[in-house]
Amino acid sequence: MTLCKCNIGHVVMTIVAPVWLLLGLVALPTMPLAAQSRVEEDPAEPLQGRPNPRLLQRPAGTIHREAVDEKSMRELLERLVACGTRNSLSSWNDPKRGAGCGRDQVVARLNEIGKASGGKLQVVVDKFETTSPRTSNKPAHMENVYGILPGSDPLMSKTVFIISGHFDSRASDVMDPSLDAPGADDDASGVAVSMENARLLSKTAADAANPFRATLLFSAISGEEQGLLGSARMLEWVKQQGYTVGGMLDNDIVGSDAAASPPHRVRLFSGSGGQDDNDSSSRELARAIEEIDGRQAVRLIFNIDRLGRGGDHYMFYKAGLPAVRFTEPLEDYRHQHQTPRTENGIEFGDQMKYLNFTFMGKVAQDNAEALRQLALAPAPPSEVKLAGGISPDAKLAWSSVDDPNRAGFEILWRETTEPRWTVYDFIAAGQEGVLKAVSTDNHFFAVRAVGKNGARSIAVSTSTGRNLPF
Repeated sequence: MTLCKCNIGHVVMTIVAPVWLLLGLVALPTMPLAAQSRVEEDPAEPLQGRPNPRLLQRPAGTIHREAVDEKSMRELLERLVACGTRNSLSSWNDPKRGAGCGRDQVVARLNEIGKASGGKLQVVVDKFETTSPRTSNKPAHMENVYGILPGSDPLMSKTVFIISGHFDSRASDVMDPSLDAPGADDDASGVAVSMENARLLSKTAADAANPFRATLLFSAISGEEQGLLGSARMLEWVKQQGYTVGGMLDNDIVGSDAAASPPHRVRLFSGSGGQDDNDSSSRELARAIEEIDGRQAVRLIFNIDRLGRGGDHYMFYKAGLPAVRFTEPLEDYRHQHQTPRTENGIEFGDQMKYLNFTFMGKVAQDNAEALRQLALAPAPPSEVKLAGGISPDAKLAWSSVDDPNRAGFEILWRETTEPRWTVYDFIAAGQEGVLKAVSTDNHFFAVRAVGKNGARSIAVSTSTGRNLPF
């Protein structure tokens, strides 16, 4: 070692340095001089600056929180819980206990809403037989209940937006219908939200000068705890009626916000559809709901459902249709799928007293406003394609039906690591757009339709694969 011109302090410092450092046994990290300076930002895309499109305002007539009737939601919940159990294998004929008792409460509530709507809301009881391991692989009688608000637009009336909760319940043993299973949170809460949406949106339809273009279906279904049997039947039923599913909103366990320092956001689960870009129709439905209701209201969860759990949206998702699940912020498993009892001072059971109606009312509002805007929107574009690889420009093209109530289309983009879209440009006419000096590699792209009323369809992402050309 050679000591340079330095004071005694430096000499001492050198001598007492660790031996392993002096001998070079450990390499110290080095930093190139270039890396010590500020790293330049990525080049702008496009270089000449982004377009500044005129964006239409969202539809007027927002459903506000004070419009939600918590009292009627509570009354319906109390009547459902009073049935003792609503297990799908229990009695369908006993008016005071069992699945039939639960069905009767839902039908009665929908009939009240239908009468108040001036007959606009149609009530259907769909009876069917089905089997699963949780019916002992034997045919079991079940029933779903639907409230249908027909769309007013010939172009869109065969598109249906569905909100659902399941009225069946279970105890610790899902196969024992004799056990008490109050099912207040799972899922009388979702049924109450669905029925309150029927009231809110039937009233909106009756009062509005601009009625819903698409059909709305407010459902309460059975057989969820026996293996998603009611949702499988509902999917079959809507297809039999000739509907195209525009979106399915499952509300399952939405009645409690028991964690400290509430209020918290409702969780919104959506699956990717196995796509690398996370742009399944279900994921686009979730993004649309969050954009309508706001990030302060909805927490996006990019999973199809909770670990090891399932819900009625799954049957629609599996069929390639847009479907999502609303669930409370933090579940308490002592009050789900439990026979009511007390053990070691701990109370188990899904009872009314654990519910939070302030939270549940907010969930009802979030669903209703999302459904309102989606049912006012034009049909989404189809066959959205991306071209322009190995070229300076991204080129989008899509197909759409003629629609005199459509204002145009919004081209959306986002960084590949971003979860949400932003609007790149608005195209008033035509079915193509060129993004000058925008790389096809650095972003994902989508297109959505915009109505003259400002309502947006869900986005449709570009479907061009990114495989190597060999």
